[in-house]
Amino acid sequence: MRLGTLMEDIPFSGIRGDYNDEIEISSVTNDSRKIEEGSLFVAIKGYLQDGHDYLETAKEKGARAAIVTEFRDGIDLPQIQVENAREILSRTSARIMGYPTRALRMIGITATNGKTTTSYMLDHIYKEAGYSTGLIGSVVIKVGDAFVHSNLTTPESSDLQIIFKQMLEERIEKVVMEVSSSALELYRVNDVDFDIVAFNNFSREHIDQHGSLEKYFEAKSSLVRNAKEGAFAILNMDDEKTYSLHNETKAKFITFSTKNNTADFFCGDLDLSSGRGIFTLNIRKDIIGLGKVVEKGEYPVSLKVPGFHSVVNALSAMAIALLDGIPAREVISAMESFGGVERRFQYIYDDEFIIIDDHFANRSNIDMTLESIMQLDYHKLHLVYAVRGNRGTTVNRENIVTLLEWKDRLHMDEIIGTKSMEFVTAKDKVLEEEMEVFHEELGKSNLKVTVIDELMSAIRYALNKAEAGDIVLLAGSQGMDYGARIALEYLYEKHPDKDMERLYAPLKDRVSDTI
Repeated sequence: MRLGTLMEDIPFSGIRGDYNDEIEISSVTNDSRKIEEGSLFVAIKGYLQDGHDYLETAKEKGARAAIVTEFRDGIDLPQIQVENAREILSRTSARIMGYPTRALRMIGITATNGKTTTSYMLDHIYKEAGYSTGLIGSVVIKVGDAFVHSNLTTPESSDLQIIFKQMLEERIEKVVMEVSSSALELYRVNDVDFDIVAFNNFSREHIDQHGSLEKYFEAKSSLVRNAKEGAFAILNMDDEKTYSLHNETKAKFITFSTKNNTADFFCGDLDLSSGRGIFTLNIRKDIIGLGKVVEKGEYPVSLKVPGFHSVVNALSAMAIALLDGIPAREVISAMESFGGVERRFQYIYDDEFIIIDDHFANRSNIDMTLESIMQLDYHKLHLVYAVRGNRGTTVNRENIVTLLEWKDRLHMDEIIGTKSMEFVTAKDKVLEEEMEVFHEELGKSNLKVTVIDELMSAIRYALNKAEAGDIVLLAGSQGMDYGARIALEYLYEKHPDKDMERLYAPLKDRVSDTI
């Protein structure tokens, strides 16, 4: 594509070097490692590195021009100065790929908690209905039947547009995408043409990253506020902050609720006595969806996955699928066969005692997990807690305070803390001040506190204490990714007579503990 065509209608404040509209551009990237002959290099000043330091490298590797926010001297490369390089990266990346999302059914899901599970639920519904699907999220990026481990909840905009182009070429029909607050704040999804967006819930998280709760919400809510006219915005009526956006979008807003029967999709007669949600899906009125009418009615639903949070996530996923034209009976049948997502209140062992694996990332997530455990019939809870490394004292203090709010309602007398030292890298290493907060808050309780630096030793300690009828909860975000494998391998070591295939079944296709 000609540089002049690529830069059409894009505001710039100056040009330095031998600029020519006729220069042919073959690709757009902000990653110096991905520059090839004919690239347009977008120099972004990031948290750790400054792309302007790689302008000379860009020239040597074949870049034909560069987008910059500040000129650099001595660079024999046309430099185009703009105010917001990330915004231009998104726009030019979409343009050079031919705006592939305009030809795809695009679903964007955001939430403080549950966006991964909701995305997997929806992908499962689509697949069961016979559609070819793409999935972009914090666990995997999937194109049809092929997938790779994801390093970011939402990839960079230039990488995203390449993925979307590939999906279009592979004839993917439905694309389900987790949309993180970072992606929204950093313009990664600026030029993604969403048909349906969903905002499931909002609570304190990423405060240190965004600077304040207000800025975090501003970033998160932009997915709904910027939704196009003709799109749908799915909002949780039970979440005050989420529902507050219903008058701040051009999209048609649709609501779901477990409490308010005036919502468009209402969960009635909810029964969690078995741990797994059984309820009636009430569709209050006929709704004109994307080309089809969602007819009002009442439908019994019995989920396979446990926990109240699964009910909330299911309501969001079912609402999206119904608005996208999937018949109600097919939606519910698929939802009832959904087996869950790894590390999201996942049962990895259910025999003489239960082992549950959960990422336990923030206050809302902790509340949902422990509320779900309260619904279960058990003797004693053994909690192995992986301290959140390099996430600051605010989140770590709030997590422990939230946990302690539940201690008198749980059959628990000990917290087993771990730094997961043998598995975390520098970016997840637990800092001294984070451990100080851990001990400070737990010191206010009457719980026994046992800290074991290595994850493997901590899990073995918990399993050796577990008796029939107990629950072992593997709780934590970073190093705990390896917890399920450690636990099951130790159980097989202790009990080699167990059916190995059945025991290791929860590890099948697991990607969180692979590198």
